Amino acid sequence: MKGKVVRVLGDKYFGFIKGEDNKEYFFHYTGLKNEDFNQALEGRVVDFEPTNTSKGLRAEDIYVS
Repeated sequence: MKGKVVRVLGDKYFGFIKGEDNKEYFFHYTGLKNEDFNQALEGRVVDFEPTNTSKGLRAEDIYVS
C-alpha cells in the first residue's frame, strides 16, 4: 500500500503513516527497509505492508520513495 509519513517522534523511534485507504498506521523505525529513521521522513511517500495487531494498525516493510 502507498502512504505518506504524517508524524515522526524522533526521540521515541516511531511515527505514523496515513495510508491511501485514509487510515493512520503506526510504524517503528525497525520497519524501515531503505532509509534511516529521522525527522526528514515527514511528508515522504512510502510503500508499506499494512498489518492489524492487537494494539491497532501497523505498517511493516516500509520502503521510502
